[in-house]
Amino acid sequence: MSSQQGNAPYYFVPGPSKWPFLGGAALLATMLGAASWVNSEPWGPILCGVGLLSFLTVLFKWFSDAIGESESGKYNARIDTSFRWSMSWFIFSEVMFFAAFFGALFYARTITMPWLADLDHKILWPDFAAHWGNLGPAGTVEPFEKMGLLIPTINTLLLLTSGVTLTVSHHALRAGHRGQTAFWLAVTILLGATFIGMQAYEYMEAYQDYNLKLTSGIYGSTFFLLTGFHGFHVTIGAIMLTVVLFRILKGHFTPEHHFAFEGAAWYWHFVDVVWLGLYVVVYWL
Repeated sequence: MSSQQGNAPYYFVPGPSKWPFLGGAALLATMLGAASWVNSEPWGPILCGVGLLSFLTVLFKWFSDAIGESESGKYNARIDTSFRWSMSWFIFSEVMFFAAFFGALFYARTITMPWLADLDHKILWPDFAAHWGNLGPAGTVEPFEKMGLLIPTINTLLLLTSGVTLTVSHHALRAGHRGQTAFWLAVTILLGATFIGMQAYEYMEAYQDYNLKLTSGIYGSTFFLLTGFHGFHVTIGAIMLTVVLFRILKGHFTPEHHFAFEGAAWYWHFVDVVWLGLYVVVYWL
């Protein structure tokens, strides 16, 4: 996973760890707090915040242990193969995650909306129009405007550029140019942070200028669901790349062994591809 790769013939198995239990408990507290928060319980936000901070602490400690094992030479080629398969299946699970959301959008636009506007339903909802961005049956949704293309187009350019800079950084690492690796990786992180800032501005604009909210019918719910979860993934990817950057600055990784960099890069390229789908389906169509 890192700069050291042992030659031991065995498959390294770490000793008993408290982190899985503590991580599960922290996630349970986070979800209970979030559920209580949306149900207006006064202690919900506190429990959610404590659980989230606890989970982040567990992740930091857990990954610190893994990095220490890697740097001490306990990981060999078999461990490297396991990491690659694990990251591949993790990204596949994320593909299915977004496939469900895209499927919900497709079902609402292509199946449900025409069905509600057909002749059989005209008696119940005579004013319902089968166009995307409608105000729901009987005008149950406050009027709103659909989002424009300027900000998402800028964000598309930002993410595509970040994919290029990350690839340049990877090639520099494979060539043994640590300074160039760190520089281009920092540029990638900066582009990702700019993307997140632009998306936050877009959300403020949606609420203030377009009256587009999470409660704005199926259009609003699918818009914020898809773009919001993608923004969350961009944030996670930026954190991963930041950790990799600090490790590079500390002298970790070699041109031959640097799976932590590669795994984070796979994730970032996956986020790029998902955004291209979002840009076309959510904003253009």
